[in-house]
Amino acid sequence: MAEQRRVVVSGGGTGIGRAVAAAFAEDGEHVTVLGRREDVLRTAAGELNGTHGEGLVDHFAADLADPAQVRDAAAYIAAGGQVDVLVTNAGGNVAAGIGDQDGSLESIADGYLRNFHANVLTAVLLTEALLPHVRRPGGRIVHMSSIAALRGPGSYGGSKAAVHAYTFELAQRVGGDGITVNAVAPGFVGGTEFFGDRATPDFVASRVAQTLTGQPARPAEIAAAVQYLAAPAAAYTTAQILHVNGGAALGR
Repeated sequence: MAEQRRVVVSGGGTGIGRAVAAAFAEDGEHVTVLGRREDVLRTAAGELNGTHGEGLVDHFAADLADPAQVRDAAAYIAAGGQVDVLVTNAGGNVAAGIGDQDGSLESIADGYLRNFHANVLTAVLLTEALLPHVRRPGGRIVHMSSIAALRGPGSYGGSKAAVHAYTFELAQRVGGDGITVNAVAPGFVGGTEFFGDRATPDFVASRVAQTLTGQPARPAEIAAAVQYLAAPAAAYTTAQILHVNGGAALGR
């Protein structure tokens, strides 16, 4: 019987992150879900334990763009032993587009900084804090990117493109230790709270129309891509961006 792995999933309370946590829990792995909202994490962990087995999923609430809170989260995780898989899924488009701002340079700067904090710092700080505790050899680090890294919008797309750069740099740094580092870049995913009130029927139809498959992704399909990159058999796959977008952006 394979040894139970320890998996950490940030942004694990809802949407793609919860689907990732559920996929690993279903396989009998121990999963720690992280995020800012204690109540959401508690509910997710409780429901996943109820479905997949008591004690498989625990949680820790922290703002992962805050170094002090990241240190606390890392200390909690490290107390349980080494980490086999780290999935940095926390983030989102938390800034209004430039066209929706007041036009001032201050508001533009605020938007870019908000998305940098939400998408880049949450990935980098958690990864660096846990890196000493990642299994060597055999550790797997998977960052969550987006199709936006290829085509915008500006502050969000730019932040996800920065995640790509960090993925490549880190993969080179830890490859000799037997740790792989990759990213998954989803296209439009249905059934999440990512787009909020913007997810009208017309908006969803416009996103689906960009695909070659005529359908949105499901969170479980993104989770399956993460599971592949996290698998022991994926030891030769590193420094890669795995695009899962239904053909909305053609591979090159």
